[in-house]
Amino acid sequence: MLNLVVWDVQHGHATYLKTPTKNIAFDLGTGTYASNKEFSPLKHLKEKCGVSQLDALIITHPHRDHLDDIFNFSALSPRAFWRPGHLTEDEIRKGNREDDNKIIDEYLAIHKRYTRAIPATENPLLPTNNGGVHIDIFLPNDSATTNINNHSLVTVVSYASSKILIPGDNEPTSWNELLAKPEFVKAIAGTDILLAPHHGRESGFSPELFKHISPQLVIVSDGRFCDTSATDRYSKNANGWKVHKRSGGTVDRKCLTTRNDGVISVKLGNNEQQQAFIEVTID
Repeated sequence: MLNLVVWDVQHGHATYLKTPTKNIAFDLGTGTYASNKEFSPLKHLKEKCGVSQLDALIITHPHRDHLDDIFNFSALSPRAFWRPGHLTEDEIRKGNREDDNKIIDEYLAIHKRYTRAIPATENPLLPTNNGGVHIDIFLPNDSATTNINNHSLVTVVSYASSKILIPGDNEPTSWNELLAKPEFVKAIAGTDILLAPHHGRESGFSPELFKHISPQLVIVSDGRFCDTSATDRYSKNANGWKVHKRSGGTVDRKCLTTRNDGVISVKLGNNEQQQAFIEVTID
């Protein structure tokens, strides 16, 4: 079975992927509206979930709301680290505010430490090493670096006939670049769950994307104040799925948001009859 957790990290992003054998994190947002504004997903994984080390960390792009938990990086000392490595220090600093310098300093220091090529026998993204999960990463890099949102890694996770699409903050310019690549279009075909790019904002919505996918459910990692929300547009492009509530009962939904639904958990795999299933749970 594969588990995906989209943490409630206010206006940020942090997702945890547990394959049958590996622990992988995407981005390093922090905080939660529910109870603890200092909530650290990395510390939670270590202290509450028994994860002693991450097999991989994937930073979609180096903006602060995707990096806030970086000072807890060493707590789980990832074995492998993916990020848009083509961005220069100057481009990264110009893409962030001056008061984010300490976080960017730490990110750049870690970036410079991870230089070793990963042998195929150790690569946690390969299905032979992670229990049969196919994890493919795509990088748009043709757009101007004045907007590093458009240089976000996009990850496609495929397991047991189900598929999850995890973008960063890509906007239509970089979506169009990716959609011009046949290998990307092939990889995203049949997407069941889409994590909405750029926190569900209009700036990340790509009508072209939905010419190639028709997800059952869209998940938005967002904060309370988002006056350019595109959640209605995402709902119109999703088929809908039965979602379980931790308090009991189920509800049919097309679009979930951490702002309203808290921590969102997804389990998928094959049941005893070897039929694919997707189970989604919200607060």
